[in-house]
Amino acid sequence: MKNAIVSLVVGGAVVFSAAAYAANDTPGTNTAADAQSGAATANAMSHGEVKKVDTAAGKLTIKHGPLVNLDMEAMTMVFKVKDPAMLTQVKAGDKIDFIAEEVGGALTVVKLQKQ
Repeated sequence: MKNAIVSLVVGGAVVFSAAAYAANDTPGTNTAADAQSGAATANAMSHGEVKKVDTAAGKLTIKHGPLVNLDMEAMTMVFKVKDPAMLTQVKAGDKIDFIAEEVGGALTVVKLQKQ
């Protein structure tokens, strides 16, 4: 009787493990689709409105929607810019699409497009 119960428990564990593996629920596994999804998220443009351009400091104040790649909610904040030439492309009130990343510990606009 003990052998039958042990066999059922072990068999159930094997079936459960196989199902979890098939569903790719095992921790530490990444698929090509996961990598592509992560890359798409990292390259997704965020939308915002320029509130202030500070050319002397090389910064933009942007009221933005969610920043998916940085897991941030919508808010107004100050960003450094990767290229100071970006500051000449926009003025307060402009609607923009942009990508911000953490560069050297500072949130930095690395890509900018005026809408």
